[in-house]
Amino acid sequence: MKIVQKKVCLLGDFAVGKTSLIRRYVEGRFDDRYLTTVGVAVSRKTIEYPSLSLHLLLWDLAGGRDYSQSGYLTGVAGAMIVCDLTRESTLSSYHLYANQLRQINRDVRLTLLANKADLSEERAISEEQLNALAQEIRAPLLYTSAKTGENVEQAFKALSDLLVE
Repeated sequence: MKIVQKKVCLLGDFAVGKTSLIRRYVEGRFDDRYLTTVGVAVSRKTIEYPSLSLHLLLWDLAGGRDYSQSGYLTGVAGAMIVCDLTRESTLSSYHLYANQLRQINRDVRLTLLANKADLSEERAISEEQLNALAQEIRAPLLYTSAKTGENVEQAFKALSDLLVE
């Protein structure tokens, strides 16, 4: 069986849930305590396809940074750009990250994640805003909750499918 390894970065502002999404996906658990990522944390997950084994290297990058001058995005094949549905200000970084990623790799595969879907009473971002952004960036949009696990597996599977096309 063919083995393929791909680098995937999770980008977004501070406290949008990047670390929690990775922890839910890789370890199947959620922790309420907020842990700031300093620099980068790398996790690994393998997905089996009929004709290949996809090894994902998941790079959890510290939030709110400009990565255009760092080597963190070098070799990136795919990325998830994450916002917090309870903080509208977290949308502003989507374009910045998408542009930085596409400067490194014109063909980078992107997905947009609207995280904290479980906090519907506190929601501050409309579906229209998110759909417009997804259309502008030309990337699929998924609503996720690292806390409940809603769509987390599906989000990583959707990006993985794009990576093996």
